[in-house]
Amino acid sequence: MIELEGVPELIDPVMVAAFEGWNDAGDAASAAVAHLDREWKGEVFAALDAEDYYDFQVNRPTVWLDGGVRKITWPTTRLSVVRIGGDKPRDLVLVRGIEPSMRWRSFCNEILGFAHELGVEMVVILGALLGDTPHTRPVPVSGVTSDPDLARTMDLEETRYEGPTGIVGILQEACTHAGVPAVSLWAAVPHYVSQPPNPKATLALLNRLEDLIDLRIPLGELPEDARAWQVGVDQLAAEDSEVAEYVQTLEEARDTAELPEASGEAIAREFERYLRRREPGSGPGQGPGVATEGGDTSYLREGSSDRTRPPKPQQPGPEAVPGAEPPAAGDDGSDPDGAGGTGDGGAPGDSEAPGDSGEPGEPGN
Repeated sequence: MIELEGVPELIDPVMVAAFEGWNDAGDAASAAVAHLDREWKGEVFAALDAEDYYDFQVNRPTVWLDGGVRKITWPTTRLSVVRIGGDKPRDLVLVRGIEPSMRWRSFCNEILGFAHELGVEMVVILGALLGDTPHTRPVPVSGVTSDPDLARTMDLEETRYEGPTGIVGILQEACTHAGVPAVSLWAAVPHYVSQPPNPKATLALLNRLEDLIDLRIPLGELPEDARAWQVGVDQLAAEDSEVAEYVQTLEEARDTAELPEASGEAIAREFERYLRRREPGSGPGQGPGVATEGGDTSYLREGSSDRTRPPKPQQPGPEAVPGAEPPAAGDDGSDPDGAGGTGDGGAPGDSEAPGDSGEPGEPGN
């Protein structure tokens, strides 16, 4: 039984989760949740027991000095709450951590226990994958769900993916089997420039999240970082004729495939986002997304300490992006059925839900 102390009653809470590791190409997803936590000054109220879910030879703890006192930061998953002010205030429950090494069913059940106790109305899981997408074009972001009704009402894809998966796919299916509405948002990161950070992909995820849950997210310096990132990649590509030619090929394929997107719904979505940012109160049913000043901040149950990022496992190419080829099972030393581990071989996708065999549910057409 999960008991939450010091956490006030939440208003229309949505849980937003991201995990470092195999589901986090370019650190785009975990950086998006970190951005929300930083901009809205999240207060950590819980952390999962590292002993239960992490192999410390895979994700090693770090030692650091605090005023001459040596301390240890353990790899884990932390939960924080941010309150968004405006005409219609609401709360976000942010889940950020490292893909667990073991006991994925128990891990998901514990996350769902928090969601139940907090009255979470929907879970949004962010992920990023490698694909054949040019860095010069808008980052493709796929929204998928295993719930047919949710797919219709929120204009999402009903997932049909089958294959290896990571913790994002496991958690989405766990939510589905528990009756909790769940959506996964996947950003495609160019495989030829996969090193983190990728602020352009992080920005794309936040924009799609903004549309999904209908609130204005303060972006800070992220748009400028995204522009600087693209300029830097442009310069690197220009120095190598083969890379430049390859990028041009990807551009042509992308432009041909997405020509219909140049009108209709895509333009309307961008125009609505422009209006929200130009006049913060103009978004439908939502005031400006500003952290509440001087409000009740007694969310903290245990101290929040920044952890050192562990080495990231190599992520294979995704199934969700045309042209991407997943690795053969076991090529990366992973478990092909996605049963656990940061080194778990799996593509962003779907898999068995905890304790049951679920219909595959991740990006992948």
